[in-house]
Amino acid sequence: QVRLAESGGGPAEIGGSLTLSCTGSGRSFNGYAMGWFRQASEKEHDEKEREFVASINWADGGTHYEDSVKGRFAISRDSARNTIYLQMNMLKSEDTAVYYCAAGPPSEDYIGDASEPVSPGLYEVDHWGQGTQVTVSL
Repeated sequence: QVRLAESGGGPAEIGGSLTLSCTGSGRSFNGYAMGWFRQASEKEHDEKEREFVASINWADGGTHYEDSVKGRFAISRDSARNTIYLQMNMLKSEDTAVYYCAAGPPSEDYIGDASEPVSPGLYEVDHWGQGTQVTVSL
């Protein structure tokens, strides 16, 4: 059974930093992409309400970012540990959300496909983590 386990969430000050981790188990992630989504609405378990944050291609390390986090967040991977990280700097109050780890086939493998990928870098999400809360305040 595939499992994605997030950690590292919590409270942070505006302008501060946090690092989220997501460790995958139950399968090899070679040939996969992994990423982070977030959800600030009350419907925390509605996958359709989740906003793309960042993704990374497991094979070549290629990354994608949502515009509002470019220059502030950095996604990285540790292949040996089956883990991805999201380094979040210069946090803003609007970064407050539940952050979800996701894994699925990379969108680069489906160029020309009739269906649109769910996000930059991720064609679809096969697996979700349980989410970790990030709260940014004064």
